[in-house]
Amino acid sequence: MRRFVPGAVIVAVPLLLALLGPLLAGDPGPRGVSFTTGDGHWLGTDFMGRDAWRQVLTGGRTVVVVSLAATALAYLVALPLGLVAALTDRRWIEDTLMRPLDVLLAVPSLLLILLVAAVFSPGTVGLALLVAVVNIPDAARIVRAAAAQVAARPAVEALRMQGETWWRLAVGHVGRASLRTLVADAGTRLTGALYLVATAAFLGVGVAPDAADWAVMVDRNRTGLFVQPWAVVVPAVLIVALTTGANLLLDAALDGARRPVTRTATRTATRTATRTVTRTVTRTVMRTVMRKDHRT
Repeated sequence: MRRFVPGAVIVAVPLLLALLGPLLAGDPGPRGVSFTTGDGHWLGTDFMGRDAWRQVLTGGRTVVVVSLAATALAYLVALPLGLVAALTDRRWIEDTLMRPLDVLLAVPSLLLILLVAAVFSPGTVGLALLVAVVNIPDAARIVRAAAAQVAARPAVEALRMQGETWWRLAVGHVGRASLRTLVADAGTRLTGALYLVATAAFLGVGVAPDAADWAVMVDRNRTGLFVQPWAVVVPAVLIVALTTGANLLLDAALDGARRPVTRTATRTATRTATRTVTRTVTRTVMRTVMRKDHRT
């Protein structure tokens, strides 16, 4: 359990602030002078004279919820697409599923978000959907590659010959064997989603220019960085802590999953080697005894 402590401690701060911050923020007080410190403001004031600490408390929920929702939605679509493409015996099904994603993959993610935002005005839900859509091609290709490697094993062919259902084959064996790769990719995918959500907020997509949002705070308050840095440094550190802590937790989970597998594999190899040596010795002894009996 100790391996989870660093990641849990790091990720707990931004998560608690994002989830409980709005409940602790209270009513907004009177606005003061922009980029000042003191006068009852723990972190000073922002570019509009608002209390920076209150903006930090109320600005994390959008970034966290949108990033997590976008990552979950991306995998919700990518998992079945990748598994079907990896396990199908018909090439045209694989091409039908993967070639449109290759076309979408050729378009830069941020450019696609900006193009859609130029036509429509996505809110928070729309931004989550956009970030999920641009992450689906990469995630589907990762799922397909990991599942195809497992599907080529003789054990999977044996299960097919036994008449196992597609669901049991895909989820029970191939999906479970690919879990470590997918979990590692999920951490990277969450980091990319946070980057896209923060960048889109910088550009005014999905949130209002003066909204209480960590990404907006970094963008709008950077002009006063050398005068009042806390309105920029604190939300930026919270975003970095969220991505770093999430990846540390996933790495710890992968490390914990690797150890039982390694121990089981070692025990199995030891038993197999012991049985092989025992059989070899037994056969050698029996042959020697039979030769002596034959000579006598």
